[in-house]
Amino acid sequence: MLPMARHVGFLVSTGFNLLDLSGPLEVFQWAEQHNPGTYQLTVMSMNGGVVASAGPLTVSTAPLVLTPLDTLLVVGGNILTGPFSPDMIDFVRQASALARRTTSICTGAFILAAAGVLDGVTATTHWMHAAKLQATHPSVRVEADRIFIKDANIWTSAGITAGIDMALALVQEDVGRDASLAIARMLVVYHRRAGGQQQHSSRLDLDPGSDRIRLVLAYARTHLRDPLPVERLAQVANLSVRQFGRAFQAMTGVTPAKAIERLRAEAARPRIEEGQESLEKVAHSVGFSDASRMRQSFIRIFGQPPQAIRRISRSSDNTLR
Repeated sequence: MLPMARHVGFLVSTGFNLLDLSGPLEVFQWAEQHNPGTYQLTVMSMNGGVVASAGPLTVSTAPLVLTPLDTLLVVGGNILTGPFSPDMIDFVRQASALARRTTSICTGAFILAAAGVLDGVTATTHWMHAAKLQATHPSVRVEADRIFIKDANIWTSAGITAGIDMALALVQEDVGRDASLAIARMLVVYHRRAGGQQQHSSRLDLDPGSDRIRLVLAYARTHLRDPLPVERLAQVANLSVRQFGRAFQAMTGVTPAKAIERLRAEAARPRIEEGQESLEKVAHSVGFSDASRMRQSFIRIFGQPPQAIRRISRSSDNTLR
């Protein structure tokens, strides 16, 4: 390991959430592959050895050693809201004082708060636990609907997949936007999500029980640039137009036209956030007739126009430079 490698310590406890650990860990692993010698990664626990997650899997960990870390990352879980062992709290307090950055995923924020690390700090956690964090630690300024927050050298993220968002931002701060963007593409995730943690993806909503309708949606996602009239979609489903329209709405809760509009907007958004293409080019690339039509769709679906989403993404990037 090269001397310049940044040592990232992932602190886990019994009942930790697997994705709270594996999501950020995967980001840093890809960053190390992208720029060898950038990171040294260690999964730690109080006593080392095998630690059980909240699910049926376990991980092997190293015991805590109070040597300076570049980044301390406290992993959350569905039962990690306290009380915590005095030894763990003491370690987190000391390790945080020595680290360049201290971070938490999901309910890992409760451990940081118990150690006094979040006193006077603006922080977030999983939206389900935000009220409890504020009530039990009134000195913390809790913002419940943030994906992640950077306050000086303290970073906190919302639940589960939000740890990936924060890890990408940490990598961007360390090695630049290009590396962070390349990792996001490799993991097939947004490089920078706009909006709060309670937002949801329409792609997840459109998961019908019918194989025919699934086939149509898969076809639509790979042909967004093409005209997709209901007659064409009905042919893919091998149904009459009338049968298809009724079946589609019964399975998805929306009309075919509304579903295609949402899929096009979802496909356009990450490209708009990246900011490398004109709005007109993005619009045509996903099947909108022009940027004006895309703007109308964005306002309906996301509550804000493409320009606003692009500004939010650029503003987020600027805070990491």
